[in-house]
Amino acid sequence: MVHLNQPHSEAPRLHVVDDALFEQHRARGAHPERPERLEAARRAIERCAASGLSLERVTSRDATEDELARVHAPRYLESLGRISGHYAALDPDTYVVPRSVDAARRGAGAAVALVEAVLAGPGQLGVALLRPPGHHATREAGMGFCLLNNVAVAARAALHSGLSRVAVIDFDVHHGNGTQDVFWDDPRVLFCSLHQWPFYPGTGSAEEIGAGEGAGYTVNVPLSDGATDAVYEAAFDEIVLPLLDEYAPELILVSAGFDAHERDPMAGMKLSRGAYAAMGRRLAAMATAKARGRLALFLEGGYDLAALEGSLTAALLAASGREPAEELAGAPGQPGQSAPPAAQRAPISTRHRADLDRARRVAMRR
Repeated sequence: MVHLNQPHSEAPRLHVVDDALFEQHRARGAHPERPERLEAARRAIERCAASGLSLERVTSRDATEDELARVHAPRYLESLGRISGHYAALDPDTYVVPRSVDAARRGAGAAVALVEAVLAGPGQLGVALLRPPGHHATREAGMGFCLLNNVAVAARAALHSGLSRVAVIDFDVHHGNGTQDVFWDDPRVLFCSLHQWPFYPGTGSAEEIGAGEGAGYTVNVPLSDGATDAVYEAAFDEIVLPLLDEYAPELILVSAGFDAHERDPMAGMKLSRGAYAAMGRRLAAMATAKARGRLALFLEGGYDLAALEGSLTAALLAASGREPAEELAGAPGQPGQSAPPAAQRAPISTRHRADLDRARRVAMRR
């Protein structure tokens, strides 16, 4: 197993993709998935730059028809084409305004562009500031604020470029049902989701493990509400990291939702920014050990603007090897100090320990 507290010899450059078109996806009334979320994410990037992280801007582009067709069914793409330029709703939660489909196509293409930049050399860290988000979009339909599945389009593009093994880690508070659907029978993608359960969208039990050749390559870690930093860190140390160590992905992609934060109004988890720093640090160390340092984060949920800004900053700084300051990370110790060992963590409740044990038992049977 890789040693997770090893220092990085040199902080990687942060590749960033963004586009003004994403601001045009705006509901006519109040809606939690709003352009202000993008502004908060941009402030996080500015804070990373102010902390000394070198930025490399990646030019966005529209996804091609071939790139989208590797993930989504033709009839669904045709239906999006018909509503492009109009007001519509895919479900009670998922709005479409005249530029929404354009923004979604640009977002999926931007996700591919980021992966191309990250694959250009070793030690590459990237982040895609995308709207609308994507991880609920299945092969056949959009839902849950999502039109096109950005991370799935990016993963399939990476495979098309010649990779054999890609890992997608989803720590959004909602289960990544769309990504699971796309890769359900595909062993070339290890999909692992940590999420509140039972909760929207109703999927993501530990027993959902994939099918056919993909059986065992879907791993769900459903957690009861109220999960804390200690629970998520234990989930990584006991389940996520051993899986990644065994699978040895050539690229790690992250569906990075920040709605498990204790301030977020959409769910019932209790994470601080320190949890996101801890996850970013662990994923970067595993990427260094197994994937030539190639790691990319794709913005999903996160609806409290201050929590989104601070948590994204903490995750990226920790992933880059520049530990966030104590007041930002929300973790004990002085700036730059490693995360406390497991024996010093806050206790884990009985029900959350049961959640972890159940998920680990299923994962070990894969």
